[in-house]
Amino acid sequence: MRHARVIALAGLAAAATAVVAYAAQTTVVPIPDNDPVQEQPLEVDLSKTHWGDAEAGATAATTCAACHGADGNPSDPMYPRLAGQSERYIARQLALFASGERHSGLAAVMVPFAQALTPQEMRDVGAYFAKQKSGAGVADDTEVTSGPYAGMKFYEVGQKLFRNGDAERGIPACMACHGPTGAGNPGPAYPHVGGQMSEYTARRLEEYRAGVTSERDPALFNIMAKVASKLTDEEIGSLSSYLQGLHDRADDVAAAEAAGRQ
Repeated sequence: MRHARVIALAGLAAAATAVVAYAAQTTVVPIPDNDPVQEQPLEVDLSKTHWGDAEAGATAATTCAACHGADGNPSDPMYPRLAGQSERYIARQLALFASGERHSGLAAVMVPFAQALTPQEMRDVGAYFAKQKSGAGVADDTEVTSGPYAGMKFYEVGQKLFRNGDAERGIPACMACHGPTGAGNPGPAYPHVGGQMSEYTARRLEEYRAGVTSERDPALFNIMAKVASKLTDEEIGSLSSYLQGLHDRADDVAAAEAAGRQ
């Protein structure tokens, strides 16, 4: 009997141990919640940069060549011409892409490239393209056959708006900000628009006309939005065509002289 009692007690002890072990395995111990993720806006501060280094920018700009061309003159009209563009304008646009403030058009393509650059590298890339020679395309001289501009060549509609604006509709001359050859004004970062791809220019004018932006400082955007809001589809198309063929006449002289020496 004594042996039986000992065996019974041992069995009870083993059972109790098994219960404790099972309970230890199945007891759920809550894990403390992590602190909520703090999302910080991606801000790009260009104010702490210095003037760009074109030589350093040439290295940083190698990834741009696939779309914009090695010298900023793309072969595909859907991409903008960067050659001859001002340093400040390019740096600012890169900053807008990187921060997510510019997200229309082909922005999704630009974002990862822009976010890979430091603010100073943005200035450097801008300096590189600012030193490149801008090309130009050909404006459409097809005659307009109907509507308010009937009898004019298509590009002449844009030429009139660029040079003179339309006082009756409160549209200022584009050249007031962008210059007579479309070279822009690097001070307030008004872009170089002469020779720009018409497809790209039309897309940007349509975005301005829509008047929707996420820019935290929309002052420059609003200037263009106010002008573009009064343009018709035909006027946007003709302006884009005119600008594509706009360039400094000195370039023609230089090209003719170069051809004569051959």
